[in-house]
Amino acid sequence: MLDLLCALCVITGALFIAIAGIGILRMPDLFMRMSCTTKVTTLGTGFIMLAVAVKFPQIEVISRALVITVFTFLTAPVAAHMIARAAYVTGVQLWEKTSVDQLCNRYDRCTCTLESCPIVDELQVDGSVASERPRNEALTAQPEDAAAPKEVIE
Repeated sequence: MLDLLCALCVITGALFIAIAGIGILRMPDLFMRMSCTTKVTTLGTGFIMLAVAVKFPQIEVISRALVITVFTFLTAPVAAHMIARAAYVTGVQLWEKTSVDQLCNRYDRCTCTLESCPIVDELQVDGSVASERPRNEALTAQPEDAAAPKEVIE
């Protein structure tokens, strides 16, 4: 019975990793590829480590499988985020059918700072409703040289 559970976990993990491989081939841009492969591969690795822990029930093997799983679940999303941010900063193009670019006009590529979205309550202290006031022009206005990156002085 444990062998069947182990085989099922290995097959499930391998299936998730195969789906990640298909995602690399099918997704249109770097950001979508990284998103799908990071999530699915992490899950596949977790299933394979579960199979290892079931197959070899010694405490040393179980603890190593658990540490590998926790390490993968903690580091893979962070690494993918950092790689995606570096790609965005260097100007990797989004897919042409991407409908929302949340970092557009908020990320300064020279200083690598991100302007946060203002948190607006529906009813402000002065009693006016947020939808009645004009939007923050800093978020909606596009600078004239937004398309061209600024020179960095070393």
